[in-house]
Amino acid sequence: MALTYITNGKIVLPDSVVCGKILAFDTESGKICGIVDELPANANVIDAAGNYVAPGLIDIHIHGYLGEDTCDAKPEGIKKMAYGVAKNGVTSFLPTTMTVSKEEIVAALNAVRSLKEESKTWGGAEILGVHAEGPFINPSKKGAQAEANILKPDADFIIENADIITSVTLAPEMDEGHACIKKLAAESDVLVSMGHTDATFDEAMSAAKDGVNHATHLFNAMSALAHRNPGVVGAALASDNVSVEVIADTFHINPGLYSIVAKVKGDKMVLITDCTRAGGMPDGEYDLGGQPIFLKGIECRLADGTIAGSVLKLNNAVKNVLDHTALPANEVFKMASLNPAKAIHCDSRLGSLEAGKDADIIIADENINIIRTIKKGKTIYEA
Repeated sequence: MALTYITNGKIVLPDSVVCGKILAFDTESGKICGIVDELPANANVIDAAGNYVAPGLIDIHIHGYLGEDTCDAKPEGIKKMAYGVAKNGVTSFLPTTMTVSKEEIVAALNAVRSLKEESKTWGGAEILGVHAEGPFINPSKKGAQAEANILKPDADFIIENADIITSVTLAPEMDEGHACIKKLAAESDVLVSMGHTDATFDEAMSAAKDGVNHATHLFNAMSALAHRNPGVVGAALASDNVSVEVIADTFHINPGLYSIVAKVKGDKMVLITDCTRAGGMPDGEYDLGGQPIFLKGIECRLADGTIAGSVLKLNNAVKNVLDHTALPANEVFKMASLNPAKAIHCDSRLGSLEAGKDADIIIADENINIIRTIKKGKTIYEA
């Protein structure tokens, strides 16, 4: 064993933030050993200097970053994304496709597939699979997705690619008799998410009973919450088995909703970025799924003004929720670590600083600026 000890930090655990203790991990096995009270003699030490010591962040919905996009199907571009987001404290992620042609989706899946094994040991965030956002969506709620590429839900296509597709976004009302949802629930571990959907409350509740366990970017591109028709938003909030994504950039939804969603959903609130290739780039014109998008500040839009993804960094999402709620830090960090890990069934290995899990660790200051990112016991970014 080659133990390293992180001292002088505020250690973020699932149920509390602990001070005055030491986090130990093994750089050889890449696993967390646990929390100890004292340093052994001649210990290898990282001084956290009073900052947060938290689990590595997990982004389960990110299209692009630094000028690259998953749908470009370029392995070098996806690798650039992985290395780029590590600077934001992200230690694992789901490169996300969108409603482009089926040929382009297949090419993107193959590109991500070719990198998945290598990503376990490279110096960037690990690829856990793909989030396929579409093409099985409702044209009336397509948002920034191209209507020409929308298809009927196809369970066989997802199952054929279930070695790389970890989650899929679909509109349940486009799935006749929920045949696709039921087949995915019965024959795969793929997380089925409702999004880009105009389903009624009853339709969405029925889908949740049939195998939908997640809601893609809650409030955005779905039927709204109204007192006589609670819509998909109401169903997502009401269903105990449905986790919900929140784009906490202060633009996609009013920050006053962060604490409301947290109270209703608890451990099923998941922070995501929905970041496009414009993320980390200057204001200007970019491309999303073959359509021009325009970045100004924190806003990404199509030419007609439709909101088109974001340029959010996941550490900034954590900061925004801390700033706009009275929630404790451990609860907010969980939204970007343990909660997404649970949603995609990898929480036995990832998402918290518990003994036996991967030593995916970040050190972050009060403003959640990332000072150091550690993946499997190896430092992959240091400010």
